[in-house]
Amino acid sequence: MEYTVVPFTANISSSGGASDASSQLESLIYSYASDGWEYVRLEQVETHIAGTSGCFGTGGTPSRTISVSMVVFRK
Repeated sequence: MEYTVVPFTANISSSGGASDASSQLESLIYSYASDGWEYVRLEQVETHIAGTSGCFGTGGTPSRTISVSMVVFRK
């Protein structure tokens, strides 16, 4: 079996909502299905982003953890 994993971030306007996000995910699923891929699941992956110390300790950024959505497909 072959797998592919693609990132997914819904782009929702200030007046949009969950239905906009679901429509975008549905479009992605149909797009991959037309190429023979079967949707498996939506996964959340936590990623640690290292901070920077800046120049001479000024202007640095703290480290942070973000959550990224990944869509899993298989053939």
